[in-house]
Amino acid sequence: MFYLLVCLITSVTFGQTRIKGNVATALAAIPNFGIETKIGEKMTFQFDATASFWKSVKGSPLEFTLAFAEVRYYTKDINKGFFVGAHIGGSQYKIQKWDSFHMDYYQEGIGVMIGATIGYLYPINDRFSLELFLGGGTHQGFYKGYTISTHERLDGAEKYNKSGESLPYRGGLMLVYKL
Repeated sequence: MFYLLVCLITSVTFGQTRIKGNVATALAAIPNFGIETKIGEKMTFQFDATASFWKSVKGSPLEFTLAFAEVRYYTKDINKGFFVGAHIGGSQYKIQKWDSFHMDYYQEGIGVMIGATIGYLYPINDRFSLELFLGGGTHQGFYKGYTISTHERLDGAEKYNKSGESLPYRGGLMLVYKL
């Protein structure tokens, strides 16, 4: 933790840090912001978070928070071009899953994600860039199931249900500003 803090402070001091916001998720009123800093010649560390505060979308909850720590490798340099990354993240959610839209059922729980990201950073000028990216992997969830209409527990598990899925869970178009 101390090493990470020293890296972040050093990188900010030497102007190798970028802040970013996801234009694509902002259009759906789901904020996604991140900070990325140089940790090597072609490597960066990024932390980003996404949150949805939608209490109801067509009668179903869509509330979640995602947070990721990611190490990225750029094939050219950290200011432009193609990159790949490995990440670990956490989630907290109260949602109706995509395969349950026709049912009176939602899940509330937490999860852990491990996966990869691919993307491309396109510089606009010395300060601004656009970043197109897509990431996914495995999500291991621990949740309780409830009915939407009565909010009563429905799943029958004593404590938490557990499930694991492999899927894309992050992506978009980031507007990037170099500090």
